[in-house]
Amino acid sequence: MTEPETQPDSPTALPLTARRTRLAPETRKQEVLAEAILYFAEEGFDGGTRGLAKRMGITQPLLYRYFPSKDDLVNEVYRAVYLDRWQSGWEDTIRDRHLPIETRLHQFYQAYTSVVFDRNWLRIFFFAGLKGLDLNARYLQRVESALLGPIWAETCIALGQPAPAAGQTGTHDLVWQMHGAIFYHGIRQQIYGDRSVSIDQTIKLAVKTYLGAAQDHLG
Repeated sequence: MTEPETQPDSPTALPLTARRTRLAPETRKQEVLAEAILYFAEEGFDGGTRGLAKRMGITQPLLYRYFPSKDDLVNEVYRAVYLDRWQSGWEDTIRDRHLPIETRLHQFYQAYTSVVFDRNWLRIFFFAGLKGLDLNARYLQRVESALLGPIWAETCIALGQPAPAAGQTGTHDLVWQMHGAIFYHGIRQQIYGDRSVSIDQTIKLAVKTYLGAAQDHLG
């Protein structure tokens, strides 16, 4: 995804009105990253670094000083939007057997959706999928291994069944159905602008439906 560079970065590369105040390198890098998150959330990943540089009022070569290629920039966007917002407390809540499984799931999804139901988070996620980037696959693999797999194991234990054996901890489809139902609430809210149903109602219904189906499945 590397793009060809334009004219060298020099005092004459931009008109006077477009020149920027000189910033420390790390400050400038974080400024570029923050603007890139907004840019990709609005334009998708067809938007190039040339357009981002123009939007910021800097030259493309200056942008490449901090992110040598578009791939590098996209990976930093992934880290900032998805990895840095990941909370270890989510996993702790799922495994807290002092609480009923229904309470754990409700608390987990309240915390999880407070992070992921964000306009930039969701739009970047869907734009990446439409572009065929691996951001989605990387993130969903982590969700499955760190969150949904443990949810199924804890559900089995809570319903009086043994947890899946080591090496056989695949996530049951019922967990994905619950997760998908809750995730769709974020799509309605942030993509379609529909806020007619509260997230608390959605979580309660999805969790109740999931546990009922799990009970039937496990017998």
